[in-house]
Amino acid sequence: MLTAWTRTPAKDCSLSLLYNPFSVTLCRLFGSAVSCPGPHEGIVIAGCSDTDAEEMYGLDGEERWYADFKNHRGVIALPKFADQASYTGFYELAEAQHELCKHNLAADRRAYKNPPPELDAPHSTIYTRNRVELDVENHLICHVSGFFPAPVSVYWTRNDQNVTEGTSINTPYPSKDGTFTQISTLKFTPQQGDIYSCTVQHPALEQPLTRVWDVEQDQPGIGPAVFCGLGLTVGLLGVATGTFFLIKGNECS
Repeated sequence: MLTAWTRTPAKDCSLSLLYNPFSVTLCRLFGSAVSCPGPHEGIVIAGCSDTDAEEMYGLDGEERWYADFKNHRGVIALPKFADQASYTGFYELAEAQHELCKHNLAADRRAYKNPPPELDAPHSTIYTRNRVELDVENHLICHVSGFFPAPVSVYWTRNDQNVTEGTSINTPYPSKDGTFTQISTLKFTPQQGDIYSCTVQHPALEQPLTRVWDVEQDQPGIGPAVFCGLGLTVGLLGVATGTFFLIKGNECS
């Protein structure tokens, strides 16, 4: 059966982390027949610092639900066309976990005598979701990975002017090596000659990390190749008609 939390030692005492990877088998019921395509990898993570907090649930490397502590609500991160699971009561649980996290953070600081934080610098890439066509709306994606602690700050510019409208960023997603990944997007309409940039700020960087992208008509986007994996996974998880049952869950060692 699934257990609630497994705590791993935080890499520094400015952040407390609760991390629980687990495996589950999701099965679809067709009449009297049960189809179980294989185990899936799930993750639950909760963390806090002096200024921020996070709780997130994921499956097969994708974010499915997270707590928006600033607006006091839970957010389903799946696209609208995917099967929407129920997360009733999850935000209230996240609030309780946040209080526990702050308690653990204070205890860690006392136990480890506030050692200097361990920092991992981020890497970033910038690309478009779709093939570039002038005057056709598209999305720029700034993929930031390999950093610790979370989060990063991402800023966008167009022709050296700051841009905030049409931007978004997801919650930090943990990797198996203990670092994090975040993705920021910018909705834009390509115009010939425009130059865009995404700039990443993080405590491990001596100076901000900037990637530049300029508009070239008929430039292929790599977004479709990236997101086809998402579509395939969502399809396997239940876009087709059927009822899922949680048959078995085992903690990963």
